[in-house]
Amino acid sequence: MASTWISSTLRATLFGTLTVLGTLALPAYGEEAEARHGIAMHGETAYQEDFSHFDYVNPDAPKGGTLRMAVVANGFDSLNPFVIRGVAAAGVSTYVYDTLMASSDDEPFSAYGLIAESLETPEDRSHVTFNLRPEARFQDGEPITAEDVAFSFEILTTSGHPFYRNYYADVSNVTIENEHRIRFDFGETNNRELPLILGQMPILPAHYWEGREFDQDGLNIPVGSGPYKVGHFEAGRSITFERIKDYWGEDLGVRKGRFNFDAVRYDYYSDDTVALEAFKAGNYDFRLESSAKNWATAYEGDKFASGKIIAETIDHQRPVGMQAFIFNTRKDKFSHPKVREAIGHAFDFDWANRNLFYGQYRRTTSYFENSELASSGLPEGEELEILEPLRDQLPPAVFDQVYAPPSTTEDNSLRDNLRRAVGLFGEAGYAIKNGKMTNTETGQPLTFEVLLHQKNFERIVLPFQANLEKLGIDVSVRLVDTNQYIQRVRSYDFDVITQVLPQSDSPGNEQREYWHSDNVDVTGSRNYMGVNDPVVDKLVNLVIQSPDRDALVQRVKALDRVLLHSHYVVPQWHLDVDRIAYWKSLERPEQTPKNGVDLTNWWADR
Repeated sequence: MASTWISSTLRATLFGTLTVLGTLALPAYGEEAEARHGIAMHGETAYQEDFSHFDYVNPDAPKGGTLRMAVVANGFDSLNPFVIRGVAAAGVSTYVYDTLMASSDDEPFSAYGLIAESLETPEDRSHVTFNLRPEARFQDGEPITAEDVAFSFEILTTSGHPFYRNYYADVSNVTIENEHRIRFDFGETNNRELPLILGQMPILPAHYWEGREFDQDGLNIPVGSGPYKVGHFEAGRSITFERIKDYWGEDLGVRKGRFNFDAVRYDYYSDDTVALEAFKAGNYDFRLESSAKNWATAYEGDKFASGKIIAETIDHQRPVGMQAFIFNTRKDKFSHPKVREAIGHAFDFDWANRNLFYGQYRRTTSYFENSELASSGLPEGEELEILEPLRDQLPPAVFDQVYAPPSTTEDNSLRDNLRRAVGLFGEAGYAIKNGKMTNTETGQPLTFEVLLHQKNFERIVLPFQANLEKLGIDVSVRLVDTNQYIQRVRSYDFDVITQVLPQSDSPGNEQREYWHSDNVDVTGSRNYMGVNDPVVDKLVNLVIQSPDRDALVQRVKALDRVLLHSHYVVPQWHLDVDRIAYWKSLERPEQTPKNGVDLTNWWADR
């Protein structure tokens, strides 16, 4: 059980200059730096000091109205989104908590002062100091101080979700210099992203959590630092966030024209079909459509023809990441990459796209799809130079085969793919005996379960299941509720799942969560597939240490290529547009940022 009282080491630093982490000694300050209003991961920020608002918002957007949203899930049992325990209510982290810095949605990765009015970091980014705004307040009126920042860092990295321990692993010392100034030192690392990702840290009130158990606070309404507070809620059914009328950051450039609704309400639905009908009946205002069938057939009728409901596709330029069938390689049955590759030959995307998806999707061929970070062709130039020293530890295909998931287009048929699958199974030590794909050494037939929490995904899995049966593989499909699914995934209690691995345009420390061997057995990490490869570890570290944008692109391509040729997943599909529908009572800015639709920039049409 995690305790939330402030540690004695932290207490000793709250009004002094001792370090929070590491040895109790003053850090060496070394190179100093000038205060700046923002920071870009590489190069310069797009917005200058004292900018009035982001280009993609309406600075004159009126305040008022209620935004009603839907969540398809089996409820929630927590108002704390920062711990692994329980299922947090939708929207809490977005609306209730502010961060030190705020990111721009039309740059690869830049951040500007929010709670911190400025930051100081040297050229080598070996440390960062945040200067807090004296006017920054929690929702109960208490000032936000360096004590709260230090507390937030400690509680998140010791009692929070494992993600935070990985994300901030390279922080070596934290020093409170005065009430509004706090410094983070990074030790021996080339992790240039740390000043930016520390700026993403949600700031929690130390005074509220005094004497409370961080991971067991359940449905107690928290004191936040953001523009909304938790209002009325019914556990598991709905939650409403109420805008704070005297929010201290209202007129900052990073907040102007944003968070415009007086209230934001989420209602929970256990079935997406019911949720769609509720939307068309006017029970909520906005819907991001994930089903190709729904988009092709359900958005029609008088309300759409008259313009009462608007349905449109909005182009975006964000990386779409990887949506895929994910193998749990902690299971012996999936430990051989040839087995995983063979199973992938039984998924007929082209048939599914024609018959189930109305031809709307594209096949995903990269973990960083829809970006310059995606690998393609054969490795060359700087990417090849990165991979060459690792050649003896990599499959030859990394160097001499262009990665492409199996298809049934042109002269290639499903029968051809299944024939190739049999050959791959043979290389992995399997053969068909008595009609079953059998491990020739153990005599065990290959069987596995696909775990789902969305009923509409059954129509996609069942044809895949039928194709695998032709190979003598028995596959069961298990549909569970959302809460059970989350708990099973967190504890890696699954064979195969369908999951989305999202990516940004500036990959960095979060890559440890996905691929690093340190997270193979960490409950709740996003290393769903159980990647445990020293080559991948090395490439992840290289990505994190990228000195500039060009180096980042080549290192990410190398990582992408190695992951693809290891066949940890069966890639599915993607879109480069957002399919949205909304009632005409909503208004949105003329300009959409490259990251796509963001409702925190919308407003109610009066």
